[in-house]
Amino acid sequence: MSAAHLLAHARINMQRMPHLPADMRPKTIDDGYRIQRELVPHLCAHFGGDVIGYKIACTNEIARQLLKADHPFFGHLLAGTTHPSGATLDPSQFFMRVMESEFAFQMSRDLPPAAAPHTREQVADAVGGVLPGIEIVDSRYNSWTEVGVPSLIADNDCHGAWVRGSLIKDWRAIDLAAQPVKLLVNGEIKGTGTGEAVLGHPLNALTWLVTAMNQRGMTLKAGQYVTTGVTTDIYMASPGDHVQADFGSVGQVEVTFQ
Repeated sequence: MSAAHLLAHARINMQRMPHLPADMRPKTIDDGYRIQRELVPHLCAHFGGDVIGYKIACTNEIARQLLKADHPFFGHLLAGTTHPSGATLDPSQFFMRVMESEFAFQMSRDLPPAAAPHTREQVADAVGGVLPGIEIVDSRYNSWTEVGVPSLIADNDCHGAWVRGSLIKDWRAIDLAAQPVKLLVNGEIKGTGTGEAVLGHPLNALTWLVTAMNQRGMTLKAGQYVTTGVTTDIYMASPGDHVQADFGSVGQVEVTFQ
């Protein structure tokens, strides 16, 4: 059995592991992405649908310190684990329920590899709209903060699910870096932040992803979504919690665990 099969089995059968076996454990970032690419088709086959975009992890200093990472890394968003705002999810289907309030983008055109890296303005021109979202981070490892970045990448960046709000196409006039974000649980504020928390601006995170994908021969495509990283401190949701992320003029998104 491969590392990808073990991770898929852990996710599908809700059986956690301390870490991957030593002979399967990724030693490098490239090893982690190779396992991730092998894992994603297993998850799509089980949950249904296909890849709809990408998530960026560790764009926030809080997350980098927590996971002992000195740079961002990316994973895949899946149709089968994406839900509209207002969804009610079964808390037993997650090992953890780490709530992350994140700006997201939907692309309007492809950004394939080019002779020179795409600039931030070129990336912005390819954005079709911005939307609010909550990523539910969930790890197959007992101690997700201890296994190291290559193993986190292999586990599709510890992605559990994504809850998305409504798309705003007329987004250029919004200062995303300065936009306040509030995370509320059962009506009580549990975290605050702004878009500046993610590499100084959500567009900086998106530009980082495009460059990182292009370096691996990958293309961010029209219609795909990108989540750009947590804007506040994280919150571990409990069964029964109603969680709302308020992005002001960008909109609100909510999810209940019951």
